[in-house]
Amino acid sequence: MELVDTHCHLTESPLKEQLDGVLTRARERGVTRIIVPAYDHASWPAVRALAHLPGVALAFGLHPWEAGEEIEPKELKSWLQDCGAVAVGEVGLDFKIERFDRAVQERVLRAQLEVACDLELPVLLHCRGAFEEMLVILKEYAPRLTGVIHAFSRGPELAARFVALGLCVAFGGAVTRPQSRAQKAVVALPLERIVLETDAPSIGLDKIPAAEVEPLHVADVARVVAELRGVELGELADKTSDNARRLFRLR
Repeated sequence: MELVDTHCHLTESPLKEQLDGVLTRARERGVTRIIVPAYDHASWPAVRALAHLPGVALAFGLHPWEAGEEIEPKELKSWLQDCGAVAVGEVGLDFKIERFDRAVQERVLRAQLEVACDLELPVLLHCRGAFEEMLVILKEYAPRLTGVIHAFSRGPELAARFVALGLCVAFGGAVTRPQSRAQKAVVALPLERIVLETDAPSIGLDKIPAAEVEPLHVADVARVVAELRGVELGELADKTSDNARRLFRLR
């Protein structure tokens, strides 16, 4: 059984202080690939420094929480190409924060979506409190744009709207919580549009606090999703991993 964690912040504490152990424990649970996104300019060198690690793939972008830094498309392109990145991310919209004007977030997002389309790279999309606005923007780039709406915790109707635009939906900790809306979504979606993630160390699983989550826990996400869909764990792991490898062109 092989698994892919499509979103994990290995550059953040406590993961970065125990990186060798984190990667060893992940491999022992069958997690063979981990995608590590940057989120602000300061994190870009830290993410780049992981490029030599086996099984680790990189993404670069500017998170909406850091939209005030603005983005220079040529610089972003250079980092993506020079580092062999597999995605643009983490990018998106977050209207639940008040740090930056919505227009600023949308401008920064559009600039990065343009880069993704130019380089034919998928995007890792963060979205909170801005789903309608996000969908409007994504329609502008369909069908050129590919990618993932990450850490999905909403219902099947919303998930289907992202899938209709050609995106995949990434399920993590939220889907492991009983009565989560995400459980209905992960059952309703076509399996070929589902990928898995942890977003470690930012999001907890059922009975596992966020600070204790590691890439190995994508195996627990897979187990829950397999149970919900009524399929064998191995089949679920193989299919979602194939989806991730195809989307991010993982070798």
